[in-house]
Amino acid sequence: MRWALVKVCLAVTAMVVVAFAVPLGLVVKELARDRAFADAERQAATIGPALAITTERARLQRAVASTQAGGDGRMAVHVPDEPGDRGSGYDLGKSHAPKGELAIARRLGRASVSGAPGGYALLQPTALSSGQVAVVEVYVPRGVVTSGVTTSWLVLAGVGLALVVGAVAIADRLGTRLVRPAGRLAEAAHDLGRGELGVRVPEDGPAELRAAAAAFNSMADQVVQLLAGERELAADLSHRLRTPLTVLRLNAASLGEGPAADQTRAAVAQLEGEVDQIIRTARQQKTHTPSGCDASEVIRERMEFWSALAEDEDRTVRLAGVERTVRVPVARPELGAALDALLGNVFRHTPEGTALAVDVHNGEDSVIILVSDAGPGIADPDAALRRGHGDGGPGSTGLGLDIVRRVAESTGGDLRIGRSVLGGTEVRVWLSLNGAGSADPGQRRRGRKKRTRGRGRAKEPAEH
Repeated sequence: MRWALVKVCLAVTAMVVVAFAVPLGLVVKELARDRAFADAERQAATIGPALAITTERARLQRAVASTQAGGDGRMAVHVPDEPGDRGSGYDLGKSHAPKGELAIARRLGRASVSGAPGGYALLQPTALSSGQVAVVEVYVPRGVVTSGVTTSWLVLAGVGLALVVGAVAIADRLGTRLVRPAGRLAEAAHDLGRGELGVRVPEDGPAELRAAAAAFNSMADQVVQLLAGERELAADLSHRLRTPLTVLRLNAASLGEGPAADQTRAAVAQLEGEVDQIIRTARQQKTHTPSGCDASEVIRERMEFWSALAEDEDRTVRLAGVERTVRVPVARPELGAALDALLGNVFRHTPEGTALAVDVHNGEDSVIILVSDAGPGIADPDAALRRGHGDGGPGSTGLGLDIVRRVAESTGGDLRIGRSVLGGTEVRVWLSLNGAGSADPGQRRRGRKKRTRGRGRAKEPAEH
């Protein structure tokens, strides 16, 4: 589509440039030609008054020399014989026009232009007092006729080329604006077909593509909800079978000894194992299926829940970046639990009256949630993250940060701890929008360890 738009724009612009530049170039050529011959006519007209007064050679020679063309050797005067005095005529100056053209101009009595070696000759007939007709010849070199034409054509060609290049560049940018959202939509459709149910499309670009992206996101949400409902129903139905299975197991235990009793008890045990396996499979699929949610809505809801406690403890709370929809590939309960863990840390491990802030930054391929406070900070971020993996000290299992870490890494993102602009701790939750589960956990932990080394001061993480 992008190349097609560029070709169409290139063809249209080229036709417009040709339609205007070619006629304009011809007009410039004709204007230069007319300018050259008009100047030659003015030069020839200056000799007319002198010829009307006298045909004396010396005086005419001075009159010719006083003109620009005569001074350059480009003017000649052809004086005919006087009546009854054959041989009195003469030619003054160097002639370039053929003799036949001179005779025709004298006979017709009007100005004409004839070809000459290396240029043109303007022949201007002038009536003498004796009734004869003299011819004033002004030679015009071909370079004078085409003076400035080449430069004008080059300027026109440059302007036309600039117009074509500019039009192609604009068409390419417009094509990119159209193609990029369509490409993202096609890629998301392929990802959804491969089973990546958390994929969503940014709703940008032209109105039609925005509507298509919104329809795709709505369809993906419906698919996720339907699959989650089916798996939940499978798990619930399987769980309901436990009661009759328990009765069968008790009845089989009372059958006593014998091959039939043993076979019955084995069949009941096998059936019970199959039911347990169905329940575990359904739960695992439900757990690992990212349904996605609106992060802004979840954050506003959890901040409203914690606002009552913040008011009791006289804490200043700031919330930013949640004015518009921000979709993330995380289930609503999981994101809510992660936020509760982070906010619980702030309320548990900072003094009353400590300010806190929650900021959301929505990028093209990721969403960043920042939870900041003005508390004492964390001295050893690496140790805090290790406690999230179960290495916590007495009275601290660090499961709160572990919940947040697992939510971030489930999307291909990570968790970082650093110094906030408020002076305390900043917990940075990076949620990837297009790389769910693709990053290697070991690489994420090593990268997180490098990024968090040497930041902040100590604060005990919350226990959840």
